[in-house]
Amino acid sequence: MESLVTAANRGSISTGYEIPGSIKFEENNTEGMYAQPTAAGNRRTWTVSAWFKRSEISRASTYMPIVQAQVGSETGSIYLLATDKIIVDVGYGGTRNRMQTKAVYRDTSAWYHIVWRVDTTQGTAANRNRVYINGVLQELDTIDGYPAQNFESFFNNNIPIYVGTYGTYNNYGYCGYMAEIQMTDGVSNAPTEFGEFDEDSGIWKPIEYEGNYGAQGFYLPFDDSSAIGKNGHGNDVNFTLQNIAAADYSTDTPTNNFCTFNDANMYGNTASLAEGATFTASTANGAFTTYGTMAPSAGKWWWEGKIQVFADTAYACIGATTNLAGLPSVSAQLSGGHVIKLSKAQKWVLNDTGYNYGTAYADGDIINVGLDLDNRKFYSYKNGTIDDANGIDISSSTFDGFGDQWMPLVITYGSGGASSYEINFGGYRTYGISSAASDANGYGTFEYAPPSGYYSLCTKNLAEYG
Repeated sequence: MESLVTAANRGSISTGYEIPGSIKFEENNTEGMYAQPTAAGNRRTWTVSAWFKRSEISRASTYMPIVQAQVGSETGSIYLLATDKIIVDVGYGGTRNRMQTKAVYRDTSAWYHIVWRVDTTQGTAANRNRVYINGVLQELDTIDGYPAQNFESFFNNNIPIYVGTYGTYNNYGYCGYMAEIQMTDGVSNAPTEFGEFDEDSGIWKPIEYEGNYGAQGFYLPFDDSSAIGKNGHGNDVNFTLQNIAAADYSTDTPTNNFCTFNDANMYGNTASLAEGATFTASTANGAFTTYGTMAPSAGKWWWEGKIQVFADTAYACIGATTNLAGLPSVSAQLSGGHVIKLSKAQKWVLNDTGYNYGTAYADGDIINVGLDLDNRKFYSYKNGTIDDANGIDISSSTFDGFGDQWMPLVITYGSGGASSYEINFGGYRTYGISSAASDANGYGTFEYAPPSGYYSLCTKNLAEYG
């Protein structure tokens, strides 16, 4: 399946350069940041580089901005459309100079690297406005045409720079994560100054930028949750936060990509994701399934979920499935998956065969999953206490024919109302925690520490154990 392809950038390789953190953006909360430059920069030559990982592609926003300059209705920007294509807008007024990618970008399991390279001094029109994704020059459709030679853009013109939000229009916003955002003033940068292809895997990976930022350039490293808007290089203008706080800081990055839920792989018209694809909820009676972006076949794995709203007669299910062929159907999972059935404190195995298991669950409880694929065991914990030390044997013939891969799974199924869950794979979570426990490799942040030998679902751990 597409979400398991390894050729794209998912942070699954070792690199000598590490990106320390990212910021989670949520349109519903009008989350973003902005800065006012001290003066106009070079309006003919500049470059923007940014890493982004999407979380909610089903959201029908017309504009999902990454980086833009805006005053009133005038913008110069990079933004995603509801079609999952990217538009770059150089001009303003009657001279928009917009270009749109032919390709779409809807993989919520991968980090994308975009380089927007503008140099209107070039004699060749196609070299005046270029877009690279993961190091590859993109084919563009012209909407308003390429800029004229020596055209002075709206971007870099001493007007506010916005990240993740459509300026003063708060009804548009970006959903997902962003990391290491850089802008160089007066410099036309090739993508190879920010990243490179790994010799063995062909994966595009980040490298440290060692060039010049110019007078009005900036660098957002996101290396400190207490100083998110800090400008690491270039001018002294820092970014002001809009509805973003330390709680929106994430360790999910292009150099260590964490599992989230996959907006491209859900079932049921009542399903919705939010908060960096770590919050899942039903909005009406019915059934939906939501799946993770990673499916290991070996190793020992740990994640946790907090019940936010627990409808009394609804089936509130959190666990894992090996029936990847049955994605994303609810009925297929109930006849071939493996989940914890929280409403009756049971586990479902096959054909709704239940096992009395542990104590009842309620709003606010944290459920931990311990998935041991080396010994083929499945364990569940309530608020850090194991339900049954024997676990469930997942090596039996019950699971024959489904393959060795197991994927995190949530199901809401029933007629009792809406349920919602906050899921934490270690990279980001919406709920506050007191212990900040990590695995033995130092990855992930959990309320309850992983048992010895268990690890968070991230690409560095998968490369070693999965």
